[in-house]
Amino acid sequence: MDCSKVKVLIITGFGLNCEKETTAAFAGNGATAEQVHLNDLLAGKRRLEEFHILAFIGGFSFGDHLGSGTVFANRVRYNLREQLEKFVADGKLVIGICNGFQTLTRLGLVPALNGKYFHQEAALAHNDCGVFRDDWIYLKADPASPCVFTRGLELIRLPIRHGEGKFVAEPEVMAQIEAGHQVVFRYAHADGSVADDFPANPNGSLNAVAGICDPTGRIFGLMPHPEAFLSPYNAPDWTTQKIKGTLPEQGDGNAIFANAVAYAVQNLID
Repeated sequence: MDCSKVKVLIITGFGLNCEKETTAAFAGNGATAEQVHLNDLLAGKRRLEEFHILAFIGGFSFGDHLGSGTVFANRVRYNLREQLEKFVADGKLVIGICNGFQTLTRLGLVPALNGKYFHQEAALAHNDCGVFRDDWIYLKADPASPCVFTRGLELIRLPIRHGEGKFVAEPEVMAQIEAGHQVVFRYAHADGSVADDFPANPNGSLNAVAGICDPTGRIFGLMPHPEAFLSPYNAPDWTTQKIKGTLPEQGDGNAIFANAVAYAVQNLID
């Protein structure tokens, strides 16, 4: 399996700041990851069709003016929509992390109910706690979800760092998201029970939603940062785990990128 043929586009610039970690996440799983500034895409110097996986990364695009991810989403919507529509239609993968998740919701790439893209149906609002949260949380995965990125995952731990992470949507939208198993991750307690309470649910998200996908499972957005937990030594308690002999070989976030690369090799490489 030649993973190096998998080309990953990591869009950078304008306040985004997780490009190195996200590049390492994909490259560590054998893919060829490139960081490309948004301006170079807008100028036509590079095109989405060159790649198999698109990553909208974390950070503070355009200073979170007008709401996190809003300006960035508009720049993409009004300049790259045709390319992005083809990218999705071609069966390729998209992941949005933190600010990237906020961008995906504003673009309407998730939840994209009934396959209707570019129509916003959900948003990430200010945390109920009223402050920026920087913490570690547990996530419970839905084994029935179609999400390509989370296959085989059950309960994992990841870091979060955001001020606008409360997932909100109208009741009828939430009902359809739930019915289609599009809630990929929910905030949870260490025992795996779903967390509606703070701080295990750090932002007050409806139904404890931490990440969702589109109906195909190929477009995935989440607030926690899997790219920030690739090594077991990223964990705040790694010394305790090492003493106990429970230190894993990899951080919990790595599997998400490994799944994406494996899917691309099997389905998108000639």
